[in-house]
Amino acid sequence: MSEPEVVRHRDGGELATAVAGELARKIQSAVAERGVAHVALTGGGIGIRTLVELRNAAERIGLDWSAVHLWWGDERFLPDKDRERNETQACEALIDHIDIPSHQVHPIPASDGADGDSVEHAATRYSRELAVAAHGAGPVPSFDVCLLGVGPDAHVASLFPGLPQVHDDEAAVVGVHEAPKPPPRRVTLTLPSIRSSRRVWLIASGEGKAEAVRLGLAGGPVQEAPVAGARGRESTVFWLDEEAASRI
Repeated sequence: MSEPEVVRHRDGGELATAVAGELARKIQSAVAERGVAHVALTGGGIGIRTLVELRNAAERIGLDWSAVHLWWGDERFLPDKDRERNETQACEALIDHIDIPSHQVHPIPASDGADGDSVEHAATRYSRELAVAAHGAGPVPSFDVCLLGVGPDAHVASLFPGLPQVHDDEAAVVGVHEAPKPPPRRVTLTLPSIRSSRRVWLIASGEGKAEAVRLGLAGGPVQEAPVAGARGRESTVFWLDEEAASRI
């Protein structure tokens, strides 16, 4: 795994703009080099703010979305169109405003979808979709960028301290039943899936994330701080505002 680097910006607004600009360029480069780009999106305040800025950044550089696939690192297991779903927020912030083929947007199944109210079945369905996109190269496509928010408790995606999913090294995607923040049921990529990414970008804004950022950079036990296990194959970047960087 790559060693993490830190990029600081003054505040959340400047941070979101900077991440979006660099993300647009990385997507464009991936398409130029390999003919396709795979990106895993995140939710949360700064994550969604970044997606809003990505609309503008992509337009400025003339990004062609026709070869881009969008995935999610995790999702709240709620009905389709629920406003708390990461997918719903991402559509409002970005996806509904860009010209991307609908079959290249890969939401995690909702609780009222084809799998019914089973978190495990939803995780299995998403695992299969990821495997198809990987074309035999692994259980998931090699994300060009995997975006991750950082929770105040040092969780990433829906991998929370103390829960068994943090240690799952066999499944690509797992269901979560007892998340300590609502809703308790979620679907998430596992750490091995995250680590298969070319680049992992962790985005944190605000003083409340400062201790989690410190733990993530320290590389301690993932059982206590899952963020410490989120690393990319080629690079890992902690994108921070000054408050989130205040303890490093």
